[in-house]
Amino acid sequence: MKRTLYALLCCAALTASISPAHADETNTATTVIIPIQSIIGKGLLYVIRRGIDDALRLNAETIIFDMNTPGGRVDVTEEIIRTFIDLPTNITTYTYINKDALSAGAMIAIATKHIYMAPGSRIGASAIVTATGDIEDGDMKEKHVSSLTSLVRNAAVRNGHDPNLIESMIRKDMKYELDGEVICKEGQLLTLSDLDAAKQVTRDGTQQPLLSAGTAKTLDELMTQLGLDNTKTHRIEITSTEKIARFIEMFSIIFLAGGLLGIYIEFKTPGFGVPGIAGMILLSIFFWGHHVAGLTGSLELLIFALGIILLALEIFVIPGFGVAGISGLCLIALSLFMAMIEHYPGTDWYTPPGSFQLEGAGESLGISLGLTVVLALMAALFLPKTKVFHSLQLSSELDRKHGVTASAPTDSLLGAKGVAATQLHPSGFGTFDSKRINVIARGAFIDAGAPIVVAETHGSRIVVDAVRSMPSTPTNTEDN
Repeated sequence: MKRTLYALLCCAALTASISPAHADETNTATTVIIPIQSIIGKGLLYVIRRGIDDALRLNAETIIFDMNTPGGRVDVTEEIIRTFIDLPTNITTYTYINKDALSAGAMIAIATKHIYMAPGSRIGASAIVTATGDIEDGDMKEKHVSSLTSLVRNAAVRNGHDPNLIESMIRKDMKYELDGEVICKEGQLLTLSDLDAAKQVTRDGTQQPLLSAGTAKTLDELMTQLGLDNTKTHRIEITSTEKIARFIEMFSIIFLAGGLLGIYIEFKTPGFGVPGIAGMILLSIFFWGHHVAGLTGSLELLIFALGIILLALEIFVIPGFGVAGISGLCLIALSLFMAMIEHYPGTDWYTPPGSFQLEGAGESLGISLGLTVVLALMAALFLPKTKVFHSLQLSSELDRKHGVTASAPTDSLLGAKGVAATQLHPSGFGTFDSKRINVIARGAFIDAGAPIVVAETHGSRIVVDAVRSMPSTPTNTEDN
């Protein structure tokens, strides 16, 4: 009996010790919510990567992308889709569309496992457009569309969506139909409302929604529908500083080119003034924006700061231009290149970048340098003609005609006789009417105390002869 009672007590204790742990394990389930708001750019790419990094660190089981975007950059969209494809299979991804997932937003939504929509929301219209808003046409369009469509179709198949549906959102020359029902006519881009996307259709012999898995008025309502309202929620917040940084990132090439141009102009002009200060400010804004947006780490900032210090030493302390200046410029260029290398989730700062990252950084830096060269040529062509430039330079010729000379006139000394106050080997001092003047002997050296006569004057350069070799007619060869 005692042995049985003891065994029961041990079992109870073991059960008690296991149960709370299991309860804690259940309660540690984490849902990460990542916003995809406004225009899609590199700043948003960082926000997504930061959120995925947090999800990996917290061992989250679910990621919900809270989406409301009119679209954005194609290259960034491709990077986001690749990031989704590389996610571990144990993480379930959702997109909650409230209110729009247009253009690039639709492609990103297709790359998630489940899509839910708010009432009145839309998804679609994903044709590639140029920077001016025109739809591309011709071979260049087909090149871009073909490459992008291949990636998006891959993502759609991986997540159980119809690849033809997303392609009909990208290509307006594609007709999309199911079981004889035309969903999108040829010549149109497919755009679905929440009602259209949730419509039941027959696909592969089964009834299923066209695209949307359901409708929810709010994100909290969606989490209740999914049974995630009791999980730990980790929301990725975009601060006001990050919004400013995203704006800076959008125009990063202009800030970088302007900063490099300012430094170039500073080196082409004497002293240190407005161009140098403006250049350093623009480069600092570039780095600050990239740092806040997460595209630049502390190492890049340290290298950039060291380069600026060496450059400042070259300008203010060390005369000429040498090792410090060249080293400073090299460090600045290195930091700029490193700042443009994108960082992937789950990688450390010391992880070697891939070829795609290096190509992207090289392309961005090349564009910035090219823009800098163009601006420098324009500055060299037009800046000298501006009033601002004329106010900074001395345009008048300073010569004797304008009453300006480099030294006091010496014409009156021609033919003057004196005595060599010191040995003239060949320079030294001569005394003329009790005045001690720096002179140079012409021809043979002259001993101290020997009589001399002024033979030539060249401004402050006075040439003398010994009296025995004095020329008959002194000459004045002073340059005006």
